[in-house]
Amino acid sequence: MRHGEVIELVRRERALGKRIVFTNGVFDILHPGHVRYLRDARALGDLLIIGVNSDRSVKALGKAPDRPINPEQERVEVLEALASVDAVVIFDEETPHEIISAIQPDILVKGADWGENAIVGRDVVEARGGKVVRIKLADGYSTTSIINKIKQL
Repeated sequence: MRHGEVIELVRRERALGKRIVFTNGVFDILHPGHVRYLRDARALGDLLIIGVNSDRSVKALGKAPDRPINPEQERVEVLEALASVDAVVIFDEETPHEIISAIQPDILVKGADWGENAIVGRDVVEARGGKVVRIKLADGYSTTSIINKIKQL
């Protein structure tokens, strides 16, 4: 969805009393760890919106030069196919602060591998009375380990 479409969706759903959950990430090669994380995030509210890093912003994060493996539109398509996901929006900035400020989610979710004070958008969500939730990640799953395993074949 385009930014404006997501903001309109949030406005409509919030008017119906629904709680908006937001998370973000690259979601390059989707694996069971991602699926479980998104399912747990969705269970915290009524609508789950995912902010996906654009291809340009992934490169700016300093990931490996061959990342992302899957282009942004393909990553969005895969995420939108999940039952737990209500909307996906691409952001091009190096952090999701701008899109979080626009959406104003009730609940901001990140993996427990993120320190509480390192979570971008915490200030926005808590300023409006929302909460930040850190979800434990499933052991044994990572995109980097999948890529490394493939390279060893």
